[in-house]
Amino acid sequence: MAEKDKKAFVLRISPALLKEVETWAADEFRSTNGQIEFLLTQALKSRKKGKGKEE
Repeated sequence: MAEKDKKAFVLRISPALLKEVETWAADEFRSTNGQIEFLLTQALKSRKKGKGKEE
């Protein structure tokens, strides 16, 4: 997806959760935003795989 196609929005999370995501992102050489996008993408892929097994 090109940068111009991305939608910006506000995300409210606890300071502790944000710190954990920031630390994880740094460990994997990603930005915090990139890490959140990666985690959401992985969660959606996992969810889609799980739905296929149930049917």
